[in-house]
Amino acid sequence: MKGTKERPRLVVFRSSVHIYAQLVDDTEKKILGSASDLSVKKGTKTEKATEVGKKIAQKAKEQGIKEIVFDRAGYSYHGRVKTLATAARAEGLKF
Repeated sequence: MKGTKERPRLVVFRSSVHIYAQLVDDTEKKILGSASDLSVKKGTKTEKATEVGKKIAQKAKEQGIKEIVFDRAGYSYHGRVKTLATAARAEGLKF
């Protein structure tokens, strides 16, 4: 799975406590933006994943990115990973 500058890769990493998301341009080998739940103080893990999805979508919008490639890094598409993806879609990202 590869991302480009026009359509970067949204990589999700989920630990037992936190969730992280990064926009990666694989052709330039650059991180275009990142978000995590470390700054979100209150809420359940699912609510924090929603906030991370919104934050990463806003960072993508600031750079004019509308379409991405979703890389769930082998995690099942349910729970916090699905919640993050749904929140990013709700903010206008297409994948």
